[in-house]
Amino acid sequence: MRGDEDALLSIGELAERTGLSVKLIRHWSDVGVVPAAGRTTAGYRLFDGQSVARVELARTLRDLGLGLAAIGEIVERGRDLAEVAAIHADAMEVRIRTLRRQQAVLRSVARRKSTPEELFFMTKLARLSAAERNAMIRDFVADVVGDLDVPTYRDGLLAGLPDLPDNPTSEQVDAWIELGGLLGDPQLRAAMRRMAEYAARHAPGTHDEDDLRAVEDVTEMWLGEVKAATEAGLAADSAAAEPVVARVVAAWLPTQAVAGYAPDGDGAEPRRRLLEQLELAADPRAERYWQLMCVINGWPVRPSMAAAGQWLMTALRSNPEPGARAARVAGMADDDVTGTDPALKLDGCRRVLAEVGRLVVAVPLDRMDDPTPCDDWNVRALLDHLVWENLLWTSLATGAPRSDFTDDHLGDDPAGAFHAAARATLTAFERPGMLQERFGPAPGWRLVEQVTIEMLVHGWDLAKALGLPADLAPDVAQAVLPAVVEIYGDLPRTPGGSFAPAHPPLDTATPADRLAAYLGRTVDWSPPRPS
Repeated sequence: MRGDEDALLSIGELAERTGLSVKLIRHWSDVGVVPAAGRTTAGYRLFDGQSVARVELARTLRDLGLGLAAIGEIVERGRDLAEVAAIHADAMEVRIRTLRRQQAVLRSVARRKSTPEELFFMTKLARLSAAERNAMIRDFVADVVGDLDVPTYRDGLLAGLPDLPDNPTSEQVDAWIELGGLLGDPQLRAAMRRMAEYAARHAPGTHDEDDLRAVEDVTEMWLGEVKAATEAGLAADSAAAEPVVARVVAAWLPTQAVAGYAPDGDGAEPRRRLLEQLELAADPRAERYWQLMCVINGWPVRPSMAAAGQWLMTALRSNPEPGARAARVAGMADDDVTGTDPALKLDGCRRVLAEVGRLVVAVPLDRMDDPTPCDDWNVRALLDHLVWENLLWTSLATGAPRSDFTDDHLGDDPAGAFHAAARATLTAFERPGMLQERFGPAPGWRLVEQVTIEMLVHGWDLAKALGLPADLAPDVAQAVLPAVVEIYGDLPRTPGGSFAPAHPPLDTATPADRLAAYLGRTVDWSPPRPS
């Protein structure tokens, strides 16, 4: 029984040679995949060299995922191996796609912490055919547009049907599931309906490719303008945003001729109309709709325009007609509602810089990533802004305005950077005659006042972030509050602006608290506890 390759093997010896179990080989022999070559006088099965080859082939096919029936077709009945392999490869591809979609559903469930009802909905969406997906979008568009005379708007919506590929990525499946849920959001339908109604009122009918391309060009233009403005540190609600607004309006006006709108040039009415269009298009659900459609179809996804749009809308609200904001700033330049002597203003600035300097020194290096009352800034970003404000106003006071807003102004020594910037500020402000010197429309004491305000409110932010007392220079904070109300009282408290809406101060609020509350801080803010 144990000789050359032609010697017969017992079932146990065949199992030992191939590494499979006796039970499995017996089963394969019973169904004909590995028939016995003979039997002993006692009736036990014997196997030969061909049996070994059959077992090895059957094991390989099983490891590739083929079922016993398919293995039998190849091993027992001699069906062409390549043909069977191709058939089963296709079957496995279908199974892989199904598994990927199931995986995407499960990941979405985990991320969204979905309920069983939501799981049912998501699974149903993942199983829809291409025709069923397209029908969902067509029904959505029909509901949004109705009988409005906006064929170009309708065609634009239908140009983005969800073409989920046969072998989608998990991101594409996830995007389709999210889009399916978004289509049921009544606020999305309302937002797109408002856009359609606006188009029907102002520009009904069909528009050619040149008109659409002109609108796209203007969009790219204003995105570039806003990007440059934000990188330069221009506040949207300042007079410095006026030139940006003027350039955008000049580029936008020619695109309105198709709607019969052709004013004599820039002015309050064109700016109001541009703002109205931007507000209509600013719904985050509509933007998300198109982002998801791009992911599903494998198209490049445009970065969100929300922040840039908010900046431009704020600039339009703050500069409602040419020169309006600059005229207001010039009109109040010499109007000191605080009644404080300029020399005392400088002394107050000196004291506030010293108090903030002590806070900066108290910042541990391992707290740089901690949150602050300014949602977009951690402690390091807040420190950088404190330094930048000193550098900026010093540069204005010395006649050499800086433009390195986006640079890192802290380096490896935040406290040293702040103290150096503060010393430079005081040196510039203490120059004889500076307080009465004119800097544009404003006297020098206005620059001093501005630094004092910036240091007070952002010093308050830093103290809150560190959990330290935030009652900075109470008499100075009390004195400058009327100036803050005068300077910033008419600014739009909307996203994109410098300040959030004012909060009512608590009864126990300190002067610094009241200043912070007026400029949009939540006075009882405290650092979130670690999770």
